[in-house]
Amino acid sequence: PWDPSLVILAMFASVEAIFLSTFVLINQNRMSAEDNSRADLDLQVSLLNEHETTKLIKLVEEIAKRLNIDTDADHELKELKRDVAPEAVLDKIEEVDDRRTPK
Repeated sequence: PWDPSLVILAMFASVEAIFLSTFVLINQNRMSAEDNSRADLDLQVSLLNEHETTKLIKLVEEIAKRLNIDTDADHELKELKRDVAPEAVLDKIEEVDDRRTPK
């Protein structure tokens, strides 16, 4: 004999699976947004650190000049002294994101 309560049980299991998958997707979207915010903050801190490090390199170079220490032989120093404009980096990232995001 066929037990009709199995159909109802299967229906409840299906509805529960739909709700669970919906809640999991909502949670994943929220976690993704938090990850994006955290990545933006990390980028801001890294850019600030880069700017401060560049200022320190320039300051140490000026101290070395006053002490008559030759720093022109260090080719890496020229590259490290270049100041990175945070606005330019952020604009470039937004430009790349705009190209990747379908409209």
